[in-house]
Amino acid sequence: MTRKINWFTALALGISTLSQAQTATAPMVIAQPAATMMTGTPVTTPMGAAAPEISNAPVRDVQLFFTEVVPPPGTFILRGTSPEGQVEFSVRSDEVVSQAVLNLNFTPSPALIPVESQVKVYLNDELMGVITLAKEQMGKPNNIQVPIDPRYITDFNRLRLVFVGHYRNICENPAHSSLWLDVGKSSSLNLSFQKLLLKNELAHFPEPFFDSRDKRPLTLPMVFAGQPDLEQQRAAGILASWFGTKAQWRGQHFPTLFNQLPNQHAIVFATNSQRPDFMKDYPAVNGPTVQMIGHPDNPYVKLLLVQGRDDNDLITAVKGIAQGNILFRGQSLTVDKVEQLAERQPYDAPNWVRTDRAIKFSELQQYVDQLQTSGVEPGPISVNMNLPPDLFLLHSTGIDMQLKYRYTSPRIQDGSRLSISLNDQFLQSYALVPENERGTQLLRLPLLQGLLDADKVVNIPVLKLGAANQLRFDFNYTTLLASGEEGRCETYSLVPNHAVIDSSSTIDFSGYRHFITMPDLRAFSNAAFPFSRLADLSQTLVLVNKQPHQSQVSALLNALGNIGAQTGYPALAFTLADDWSQAKDKDADILIIGTIPPELRDDKKMNLLVEATLSWVKQPMRQLPLPSLTVEQDDATPDSKTTISSQGAMSAIIGVQSPFNDQRSIVALLADSPRGYELLNNAMLDSGKRAAVFGSVAVIRESGVYSLRVGDVYYVGYLPWWERLWFTLSTRPLVLAAMAAVVVVIMALLLRYGLKAISRRRLSPEDRD
Repeated sequence: MTRKINWFTALALGISTLSQAQTATAPMVIAQPAATMMTGTPVTTPMGAAAPEISNAPVRDVQLFFTEVVPPPGTFILRGTSPEGQVEFSVRSDEVVSQAVLNLNFTPSPALIPVESQVKVYLNDELMGVITLAKEQMGKPNNIQVPIDPRYITDFNRLRLVFVGHYRNICENPAHSSLWLDVGKSSSLNLSFQKLLLKNELAHFPEPFFDSRDKRPLTLPMVFAGQPDLEQQRAAGILASWFGTKAQWRGQHFPTLFNQLPNQHAIVFATNSQRPDFMKDYPAVNGPTVQMIGHPDNPYVKLLLVQGRDDNDLITAVKGIAQGNILFRGQSLTVDKVEQLAERQPYDAPNWVRTDRAIKFSELQQYVDQLQTSGVEPGPISVNMNLPPDLFLLHSTGIDMQLKYRYTSPRIQDGSRLSISLNDQFLQSYALVPENERGTQLLRLPLLQGLLDADKVVNIPVLKLGAANQLRFDFNYTTLLASGEEGRCETYSLVPNHAVIDSSSTIDFSGYRHFITMPDLRAFSNAAFPFSRLADLSQTLVLVNKQPHQSQVSALLNALGNIGAQTGYPALAFTLADDWSQAKDKDADILIIGTIPPELRDDKKMNLLVEATLSWVKQPMRQLPLPSLTVEQDDATPDSKTTISSQGAMSAIIGVQSPFNDQRSIVALLADSPRGYELLNNAMLDSGKRAAVFGSVAVIRESGVYSLRVGDVYYVGYLPWWERLWFTLSTRPLVLAAMAAVVVVIMALLLRYGLKAISRRRLSPEDRD
């Protein structure tokens, strides 16, 4: 312990003023990393990193299978007309690749000519090796290892395979069916990553705590002096949600430690009066302070200290990180003031499509060249759209899209077409004409939105929009390469085709109301709804236990991190409480972490959901620490009641209407053990398991996720009375049929009486006179 204290004391004496202070130490000398010494070529190290000594630097070996870097199913076939395939990988800023080997599994066509047929391997357009195909390899599985020169590995890398295939000596047709080579999904790239020493420099923040080059789920421990109070939990929650906005699709996990040193990059929360033991002799601060230091026992690990005089300073410090990190520099800085200049508006989450006006494709574009494609057989162009889950589209006849595109003209009218799909469902196609007669295409997306969960109705919509959607544009060219006459030989030079979706194309989701049937846990798992209605969670109350243990704090941070990932905006304004009475006077949606409050356990709707979970006969489960009452499910009425006690872990997600406001909802994240919280977090990170979450109750066990709908539904949002009437009737076809029959009978009777009255008037004596 003495060594640790001396280390911190020495570091403290070397730090200048804490108000946006620059480090006063001389710049570190950058030594050559292992890759440099092996090859003799300098390797640039980001973040002003000094490369470690070879003998001491930690090394991790990674086998990157093609299933992880190639779109499903993880294999690709190289053909004569599409001879190239590629995989992509990146390298963290605090690591360097010291060794790389391509382990390639492939099967070539048995019709190929040996030696003349080859596979070229490129890394970042630099030739790494050539695989010559021998006669004994044709038509059989092969495994070859190709060394990759680490000198050419950068932050972002493309490993490209080019197939050079021949099946005859003269007059070859590049589109011949015998020209193929199958690259198996068991292929892998074996990499050795060596750690680098980094300077304590915040200019590159959030690196190394979050590195956009790292495609793995973010795991970032949060360290407290002890059991955190509400304000400390809120500060950590704001920061976790901000890191969630950075992690996005990767997923995020925030392990919680009480008075412990982690063995990886981590965040440490400390006030002048409450700090972990390893910071006991660290100097006090005079305001909200953010500082990067090295781990006392591991120079390759960094700690981000979030400090303050009290808990309020911690809140200010994390808001400074979430809203002002672009100004960060130096080793330490003080956050003087954070102001929210404008209030968030409903449905303005950065990750969601605008619903108040038509949106341009340039606003949906996520990376450069996303709206372009090229090749003899151009790949598809995809555009992702995230919609608010309560967008009411039931009576819509379609969504208008104004599409502009450019393409390489085919030589003749040969059937080349642009095919458009939404969520893998074919939508429309347009001919690619030789005259290149382009222009604006007004396209209407035919739409039928499902009313209930797919597990509960036999309703297969023609086209269904969800929270996450993908538009795909396929430019399919028909290329005639073969001669149709015997003995006639024609050669062709394959010219790549080019296609572009104009960024000024628009799609319009404006003019639709917001209305949704609740409870809907699918909306929560896929879009964090209803809490994400306001991206900063200003109308959200999070209820936690009074004495939370590490797993419960971690569950809170994971939930807020997931919400940040869904909205793209940090949860700056949520309310955190450990007293249920505070929920009575607040107009907010409620997120419960841990256990059901005693005051809510007597609620009839909550009892219905809890007992439905305990009485689910088809999937017996461990009993949750919740009250037991009798219940009959309306959709899946059990014929017996089973209560099981076991050692197996279990967690559950429950949705119910708030007892204080019929437009507000409660979502409870419950678990029976630390392992249960782990199952809960893993389910929220796994897209497959999230897809299985729906209805009002989702039970998560080692065997998977099981969901059901039980109890009454309620509606959140607004519809005029005439639209509400049609919506109600659309979900009750028998009632609609009965009403139609009644209307027909009434009209028939009215028509009959009317005709009789006309007949009497015509035959009356007055009329005869």
